[in-house]
Amino acid sequence: HITQNGIGNGISIILFAGIISRGPSLATALVQLFTNSAVIGILMVLVGLAMVVFIVYMSNAERRIPIQYAKRVVGRKMYGGQSTHLPIKVNASGVMPIIFASSILSLPQTIAMFWQPETGTVGYHILNLFSQTNPFYIVIYGLLILAFAYFYASIQFNPIEIANNLKKNGGFIPGFRPGKPTSDFITKALGKVTFVGAIFLCVVALVPLIIGALNSSLSNVALGGTSVIIVVGVALETVKQLEAQMMMRHHKGFLE
Repeated sequence: HITQNGIGNGISIILFAGIISRGPSLATALVQLFTNSAVIGILMVLVGLAMVVFIVYMSNAERRIPIQYAKRVVGRKMYGGQSTHLPIKVNASGVMPIIFASSILSLPQTIAMFWQPETGTVGYHILNLFSQTNPFYIVIYGLLILAFAYFYASIQFNPIEIANNLKKNGGFIPGFRPGKPTSDFITKALGKVTFVGAIFLCVVALVPLIIGALNSSLSNVALGGTSVIIVVGVALETVKQLEAQMMMRHHKGFLE
């Protein structure tokens, strides 16, 4: 019903509600941390707030490639001549690369649940490499996120198709000829933007793991980066959907 009525994605909102419902247990853990050490408690709150601000900023960030349309006369009317832009979101893939990477790295842990090798054996050491506090796991996790971010961007954007559509409609990027030079420029710009987005996902996903690995007492309090991305992303998307619904019905903006 949520999806049918146009107020965001129903599944995303259910995930959002599930994550928010864990708030009281997180608050209890934070209170316990404050009683043990006020300095560490304040530091964790500041890190959490900084992460939320960082995620909101990066979720809305985009690279705008300027596009100019040539003037053309059809009969007695003149068309074109306006300038616009091609937006490329920094984090176009959202949380998907993190989900893919964590799904693949959860396989060894699933195997360990069914097959428990004896301590000291080769199998034990291999499975131990994939524990979340192991540096090997954190490095592989980061590399997989990078790989899936590029893979997802390559599926979403086709620079050759974009360049061809611009050429057909009389559009061009200032300083670049239509056709291959335009597609090459879009490919290069997409690569740079995707790299920034992939680094952002790595930071958000790996910081809680690194904090948990450095101090075992913080492993339960460390704010899950993936959860924060989902919460922030769903909240921003829902506000945009509500804004669109209000504007369609000739009301003022939702936040005005």
